[in-house]
Amino acid sequence: MPYYILTLMETKYNHTTDLTPTNVHPIIELFFEYAQLKNLYRQGWIKHGVSKEHCESDADHSFGVALLSYIIAEEYRPDLNSLKTLRLGLFHELCEITPGDFTPTDNISSEDKFNREYNSIKKTFSKFPNPDKYISLWMEFEKESTPEAVFVKQIDRLEMALQANLYERLKYNNLDDFFPYVKERIKSPELKNILEDIIKTR
Repeated sequence: MPYYILTLMETKYNHTTDLTPTNVHPIIELFFEYAQLKNLYRQGWIKHGVSKEHCESDADHSFGVALLSYIIAEEYRPDLNSLKTLRLGLFHELCEITPGDFTPTDNISSEDKFNREYNSIKKTFSKFPNPDKYISLWMEFEKESTPEAVFVKQIDRLEMALQANLYERLKYNNLDDFFPYVKERIKSPELKNILEDIIKTR
């Protein structure tokens, strides 16, 4: 794990050595790399004043996106492959293991961000027999190259609005800008209805 994450991004625990064991089964390495997402706070919430006690991790967010994608596809979008939406939701943040969780306020270009994340996902799966299978799944989400990927990208935004609503109920009051940001990016009628209900409850 690159140490600059520990100094530039907020994490649950700090350490000065790489915790990943060497010369072990690739699955063990995957676990220790994935554990970084459990360690990494969602940086946007921290920047908006959410305490570390309440702040979700990247892994928390990924679970929420995967669960919402699967359930909403199953119940309201029979035209979509719900298992694919589940996989896309699980994989969509694995690219942040190495570079961390960049936010729109960070001084990084879209091209640089993509390159860092692409290199990260390649590194994570490089020791598996079929790395391209997993890399292409992330790329499908990133490029929104299928209806399922377009849908999950919108769920990624919807989960943000839900989380902001939760934080408002915990008495954080600096989150107004998240809702118009999400509203601009939700196109699916089913998800628009959910978002409208979220906004009504504020």
